[in-house]
Amino acid sequence: MLTIVIGGAGSGKSAFAEKHVCMLPGRKIYLATMLPRDGESRERVRKHRAQRVHLGFETLERGLDLAGAEIPADANVLLEDLSNLLANEMYETAGGGMDSVHRGLEHLITSCEKLTVVTNEVFSGGADYDPESLRYMRALADLNRWLAARADLAVEIVCGLPNVLKGKLP
Repeated sequence: MLTIVIGGAGSGKSAFAEKHVCMLPGRKIYLATMLPRDGESRERVRKHRAQRVHLGFETLERGLDLAGAEIPADANVLLEDLSNLLANEMYETAGGGMDSVHRGLEHLITSCEKLTVVTNEVFSGGADYDPESLRYMRALADLNRWLAARADLAVEIVCGLPNVLKGKLP
């Protein structure tokens, strides 16, 4: 089962996705994609780990090359989040671009029982963006559409509230 959870910054999408995965039976893996580059991002990772310690997730940190991740077949995986993963693959020296993201997502979809992907909705800002930002935003929008087309459940989170776009909440 593939679930996509999309929303703007601070919408509550991560909290919703965590609750969703916690309702599923079986092993839970939190696939974290943030690459801690400085003190602020390291502190953010520490804070996020502490917030979910009581939820029963095993954490696997993988900011690049999801296709190389070893995922137990019986696992319920929460990918947090696609936006970070794409930025890593596009802008890190070792990144493999969109092809690597697609390979990694295909790997997860076929290798784990249930996959929940958290992603950002990035086109609601109404601002003018530089060409490189637009390239990233368009790539993320393409990935979001690709995943939503394959998803069994697509949920947009607005102000902490779920708006089911496709499928049915369990």
